[in-house]
Amino acid sequence: MPIYEFVCEDCGEEFEELLRSSNDIQNVTCPTCLGEHVAKKISVFASSAAGGKATSFWGGASSSCNTGSV
Repeated sequence: MPIYEFVCEDCGEEFEELLRSSNDIQNVTCPTCLGEHVAKKISVFASSAAGGKATSFWGGASSSCNTGSV
């Protein structure tokens, strides 16, 4: 089940919801003001491996296109 990020258009609260499907988005209400005017935010996927190195979406360490040749 994916976690979606929302912002309430009534009170400005930003929150996350764990939803079974994208069809459930229409039933989301703000946990602060109970408003129904919520907008799905665009999320950016990011993760870090041990040691603070960034990883790609597929889990491999990211690189700056070094091919090993000098």
